[in-house]
Amino acid sequence: MEQIAVEIVELLASPLHRYEGRPADGPAPASAGESRDELELRAGLGIVGDRYFNQRAHRASSVTIQAAEALETIATELGIAVPGLHETRRNILLRGVDVDALAGIPFSLDSGAGAVRFGDPRAANPCAWMDVAVAPGAHRAFRRRGGLRTGPLDDGVLRLGPAILRTPSSVE
Repeated sequence: MEQIAVEIVELLASPLHRYEGRPADGPAPASAGESRDELELRAGLGIVGDRYFNQRAHRASSVTIQAAEALETIATELGIAVPGLHETRRNILLRGVDVDALAGIPFSLDSGAGAVRFGDPRAANPCAWMDVAVAPGAHRAFRRRGGLRTGPLDDGVLRLGPAILRTPSSVE
């Protein structure tokens, strides 16, 4: 049974696609209220209020998760300020676990309102937009550090602050 104490550092639900068209054209402006104190998740549907909620093509990958430590390492390598979820377009930023190492491993997150299980986690590969939204060279720097795409298996709520991540031996 493995339980890892983590911190949910940042949460984002974006109703709009900001990175459409060509990267050279730049991203669309962020919508008001994208940063959240909590996210409501629905089993098989995703994050309520997010652009991928109940989108057939994205149901199994409607939630993206990234490690704060990966962003800090990339910032150091590129000599830039640490980017956040508005730049990387992920939904959940965790501190205290190697998120990328969880690819292929179902897990759950519990921030105090009950565990939310996530299934079929796979790599969230970076796109060329990272060179525009973060800094030149970010697309390459994010390789193998882009986080995960997954989908919620339970309805639930995740909140900023301390949380417990459980891996398969402890996920029930």
